[in-house]
Amino acid sequence: MNHQQLERDIEHLERVISHISAEDGIPLSYWRSRIDVVSGAVRVPAQASRIKRLNAALSALEMRQKA
Repeated sequence: MNHQQLERDIEHLERVISHISAEDGIPLSYWRSRIDVVSGAVRVPAQASRIKRLNAALSALEMRQKA
């Protein structure tokens, strides 16, 4: 994945994750797999930090869904 595509993917995930809920039509497992794919392509610390925040936000949603 090239740098520009990776940045676009991270930006998209940041927008989506901040607006979804456990009750949305797309399962949280889909977003988990998207984050996992993008995290495998991370090349710089700033991207890793953004992915870490995305993981934390999605984990919180996943915990609420299980509760």
